[in-house]
Amino acid sequence: MTSEPEAEGVRLQKVLAKAGVASRRAAEDLIVQGRVSVDGKVVRELGRRVDPDSAVIHVDGTRVILREDLIHLALNKPRGVHTTMYDDQGRPCVGDYVRDRSERLFHVGRLDAETEGLLLLTNDGDLAHRLMHPSYHVPKTYLAEVDGKVPRGLGKELKDGIVLEDGPVRVDAFRVKDSMGGRTLLEIVLHEGRKHIVRRLLAEVGFPVRKLVRTAIGDVQLGNGKPGTIRKLNREEVGGLYRRVGL
Repeated sequence: MTSEPEAEGVRLQKVLAKAGVASRRAAEDLIVQGRVSVDGKVVRELGRRVDPDSAVIHVDGTRVILREDLIHLALNKPRGVHTTMYDDQGRPCVGDYVRDRSERLFHVGRLDAETEGLLLLTNDGDLAHRLMHPSYHVPKTYLAEVDGKVPRGLGKELKDGIVLEDGPVRVDAFRVKDSMGGRTLLEIVLHEGRKHIVRRLLAEVGFPVRKLVRTAIGDVQLGNGKPGTIRKLNREEVGGLYRRVGL
């Protein structure tokens, strides 16, 4: 059986099936229902052919990633691990966790050595660049453990903005998750990416961080894996990140 001529493209339902969206028959239903768009336009005809290397396809508003060579991973970075792909001093680093992979991966943004939690690893340069750029306002969620009981007005103060030595910063959301044993667990959401921003922010208002964990980037959650575990992002998670940055 011969393959479909490359010059004519590939049938849209076949592309969707190969990308893992649905079976070919179910993909046909999605097309007929008007839930699939190609290059920004809704497609309803089943005979539509596309070039998988260049077409931008969305299903229910979520980008479908067609390139099989793109890798998107989530690492639960342990405390004490440095955010580099190689450390010339021999210290534990992020690269140690993907050393046996053939792809050339890099980390998206950074976590300082003492901070745990979600770190994305990928070879998707376009997505990584936008995720790290502050203009796209991709929210990042952290759990911070501090000493003492925080005052009632702290959340409003942080939302209004705090001036640090390198400029003002505002949190997008704040709440007290738990308070016991003389310590308080805070959840902070912000889209800033400046170095040590959460630690510096809380220290400025009198609550130095004892422990810090990043629990989410956009809609991608850290999950329940132990520190050091790594997983592949699913189609919905990758599509959600693309949607966040307008790809």
